[in-house]
Amino acid sequence: QVQLVESGGGLVQPGGSLRLSCAASGNILNIYAMGWYRQAPGNQRELVAAITSGGTINYAEFVKGRFTISRDNAKNTVYLQMNSLKPEDTAVYYCNADVRALANGRRDYWGQGTQVTVSS
Repeated sequence: QVQLVESGGGLVQPGGSLRLSCAASGNILNIYAMGWYRQAPGNQRELVAAITSGGTINYAEFVKGRFTISRDNAKNTVYLQMNSLKPEDTAVYYCNADVRALANGRRDYWGQGTQVTVSS
């Protein structure tokens, strides 16, 4: 069984910063891409940023220049540094990982989500 555990969400004022972390654990053989998605009330879940095991990065246009994704392969952890936060960044942020595990082969896994609220 593979689990993704997120941390780092919270309430921040516009212009502020937060850092999200997501650690994968379990009978993991390999982790391919890891990423962050978000979902605001009434909206569909959307990609924020993703990073492959080799370090190739993809950002959504609306976060370019403000958010930075990184990962520590030794710790099976992905991070999202969010700067210059805007009220429209308010959403539940979900971690995603493409994992090959001992028991279940290769599939996508999701974290439980962490709330990010940007408000004065």
